[in-house]
Amino acid sequence: MTALAPAEPPQVEQTPEEAPDAAEAPLEGFRIGVTSHRRSQDLIEALERRGAEVLHAPALKIAPVQEDMRLIDDTRAIIAARPDLCIATTAYGMRRWCEAADSFGIGEQLLETLGACRMFVRGPKARGAVRAAGLADVGISSDETTATLVDMLLAEGVRGKTVAVQLHGYTDVRQLERLRMSGATVLTVTPYRWVKPDGEDRLPRLIEAACSGNLDVLTFTSAPAVDAMWSTAHEMGVYKQLIESLKTNVTTAVVGPVTAQPLLDAGVTPLIPERFRMGALIRLVCEHLALNHVRRLDTRSGNIELRGRSLRINGQPVELAPAPLLLLRALLGAGGAVLSRESLSDLLELRGSVHALDMTVSRLRSSLPDGRLVETVVKRGYRIRV
Repeated sequence: MTALAPAEPPQVEQTPEEAPDAAEAPLEGFRIGVTSHRRSQDLIEALERRGAEVLHAPALKIAPVQEDMRLIDDTRAIIAARPDLCIATTAYGMRRWCEAADSFGIGEQLLETLGACRMFVRGPKARGAVRAAGLADVGISSDETTATLVDMLLAEGVRGKTVAVQLHGYTDVRQLERLRMSGATVLTVTPYRWVKPDGEDRLPRLIEAACSGNLDVLTFTSAPAVDAMWSTAHEMGVYKQLIESLKTNVTTAVVGPVTAQPLLDAGVTPLIPERFRMGALIRLVCEHLALNHVRRLDTRSGNIELRGRSLRINGQPVELAPAPLLLLRALLGAGGAVLSRESLSDLLELRGSVHALDMTVSRLRSSLPDGRLVETVVKRGYRIRV
């Protein structure tokens, strides 16, 4: 049998959402990584409509159910055990479970078995799938986590009872052990499992972009995708570098608290929307970037707006190479205050090279419509001329 896992559904359902006015493009200039596989196009298109450049590298994909005989073996074991209680964690999992059982001629037996036990559901979507199958539930998690469902079961007592749990591919041993330690016999079924996707070189490229800071936000819609990224980063020998970058330079955003857990375990604190839906995730990313990563300043050379990698001066786009862009971002952040040569050298990782810093400043000035925007303060450093 497989182990228990509370999780957000790996599929991210498209929620009705109005796209912003094209002129606003709240994500213009920002580069966002997408790691999801199933229905990833919904997320990618929503981000691109808002002006983002998207790097897509699916960390995992769902194995075809026809190839998963273990699912059928586990289903038959549950039918034979006649469980007292059943936990349904995801809508997609419930539908896939019933479809797989039907395809092997045991669909009616499965529904009869589930109809005879007390069903608990992790969230509204799982409830909808249970009811669509002609079944009824007796309890729902208040926060859409399996941990809360386990709390409910333990409160009413599970000693001597058999509990069937519908999972997806992420294992949470802690919840499984809580049931077992309380005297329950736990049977699990995993209607979809995780395998590596095609185009495996895409994930290493995304990791390299995150490590180098050439990414603004990295999104996850399932905990297994986070684990897959950690594993790949270890194989590349850049795990520590990746974690440090996600702590300092790249914002992570997840669809819900279960997806967040592998990040939190690694010391990375992601953005988590109050509602565990794609629309809420996108809104939160837009709000975070607008608040923290958009720089505007009125200067003697005109009005400057820097959004991620998109620079506009008096409304006109200006192209900058990565190093001059990083330098300008720091100067804009100072709002006209002087930044020392030492601090700028450290920022650009120039190891105190005066010549290299001077060259970067020169490149920045030559790329600007008015090079006087960046002012030298003798024996002190540089500042924006406001």
